[in-house]
Amino acid sequence: MHIVIMGCGRVGSTLAHILEDKGHSVAIIDQNPEAFRRLRSGFKGRRVTGFGFDRDVIAEAGIEHASAFVAVSSGDNSNIISARVARETFGVDNVVARIYDPRRAEVYQRLGIPTVATVRWTADQILRRLLPEGAEPLWRDPTGEVVLAELDTGPLWVGDKVTALEEAAGGRVAFLSRMGEAVVPHADTVIQDGDIVHIIARADELERINAAVAVRTEEEDA
Repeated sequence: MHIVIMGCGRVGSTLAHILEDKGHSVAIIDQNPEAFRRLRSGFKGRRVTGFGFDRDVIAEAGIEHASAFVAVSSGDNSNIISARVARETFGVDNVVARIYDPRRAEVYQRLGIPTVATVRWTADQILRRLLPEGAEPLWRDPTGEVVLAELDTGPLWVGDKVTALEEAAGGRVAFLSRMGEAVVPHADTVIQDGDIVHIIARADELERINAAVAVRTEEEDA
């Protein structure tokens, strides 16, 4: 695939290198030509100086035959405008825009543009370290309504089937982290000592899920 990236900061340059290593062709846009210094000397992709929402600039980057467009500059407005130009003017279906203001995510979602809210993601990661107990979000969908959460089940769930935990929690277990590897559970999967449970649920259900797990723990203690 050919992929156009707007923004040659840490995220943009990292994406460019990863995508190129995977065999894709890449063009990266930045208004500051000095930003291209973040690219490795052997980078074979196209470097285009300018604004990603400028039609001539984005055309120079090969947007007309691109399979995807990613906007990861430092400006919310620039990212969303560029993503809309890529989609609405050049017909690129697969677009992603990074934003710093998570309150805008729902608005952009209605426009059909997936977003990554940097502030919310960072805050969630910090909260997971400050408040390790209970279910803390690892990921949220762009509307913020559905989350992937790491659930602290405690040792008293060890030996139970994942299906029993799902029934008690009222959520779907997406996978287990077991000795550094991801395990996708099936009906007979049993929770082992040291497993970290990752559950998919509605954001407004996390407190109830925590309570359900806590009730089970209290009952076992009794």
